[in-house]
Amino acid sequence: MGKKGVLLVNLGTPDSPEVSDVRRYLDEFLMDERVIDINAFNRTLLVKGIIVPFRSPKTSKLYKEIWDENGSPLLYYSKIQAALVQEQLGPDYHVELAMRYQSPSIETALANMKAGLVESIQVIPLFPQYASASTGSVIQKVMEIIGKWQTIPPISFVNSFHDNEVMIDTFADNARKFQPETYDQILFSFHGLPERQLKKCDHSGNHCLKTENCCAALTDVNKFCYSAQCHDTARLIAERLNIPEDRYSVCFQSRLGKEPWVQPYTTDTLKALAARGKKRLLVFCPAFVADCLETLYEVTVEYGEEFKALGGEEVQLVPSLNDSPKWISGLVKMVTDQHSSVYTSPDI
Repeated sequence: MGKKGVLLVNLGTPDSPEVSDVRRYLDEFLMDERVIDINAFNRTLLVKGIIVPFRSPKTSKLYKEIWDENGSPLLYYSKIQAALVQEQLGPDYHVELAMRYQSPSIETALANMKAGLVESIQVIPLFPQYASASTGSVIQKVMEIIGKWQTIPPISFVNSFHDNEVMIDTFADNARKFQPETYDQILFSFHGLPERQLKKCDHSGNHCLKTENCCAALTDVNKFCYSAQCHDTARLIAERLNIPEDRYSVCFQSRLGKEPWVQPYTTDTLKALAARGKKRLLVFCPAFVADCLETLYEVTVEYGEEFKALGGEEVQLVPSLNDSPKWISGLVKMVTDQHSSVYTSPDI
């Protein structure tokens, strides 16, 4: 029997923090039709004519703030995760790491699996909550590549793991080191999306953003909604830490452009909390399984400075899952559970 293939896919990172590499990364990322979901002509004008030329130098400076001797933190921790998963799964598995944008590419990873004669491929996009712009984009890209193969092996995808118990436990463990009960408020800050992308995921056509709290509880109607899954992740982590509802807030960061994105925005939440006299905030970013620009700079530096300017005293980031042994065991279990349910003979 051949090996079982496992493809772990994260978002991506520039090859270096230099402007040219950042420009190349942003161009590939933002030209994705699922990321900026407007017609191709307008997307090209917007991305290549406005966003990339103006944002690349600014974003380059931000990447230089978090780049260290190990390079990009996102790529560094992703490589460790893949290596440790391979180690624990053993020789019956072939584990590859890929980035949706830039290196290592999905094309290269799948080619390596093909050359390794894997008997099946399991794809795990490393995004806990499903979004068309992240998980959906990975699935589409993989299917486009493998769809051109003459022989297509059995293939499966992990759609989301927003309620994965090991992930929840690991974030809770990371937070306990900071004594959450000593903070004035707990923030769960997730990566933002345009509201139009949420509406597109509402297959009923009559639920999304129709009421103020449409994402507060996960139901059959909104089970694929990114925002609803984010709220569910926050609720589960809060419950694990015995944090009451009035002591935590769910918000969304990284807004791009002027049109409405998922709300409340993290910046607005900071202003509201400062106005209420809150001084110390503990912040989770459970949309990421590895620390990156959005956690290490946007939260720690930008929001930290913003909150202090508003009269606050401290914004403390809860580290992401990174190389936590517990999280690695959770990834391994995700692989073996799905392989057993998808590929095991019913007679066993």
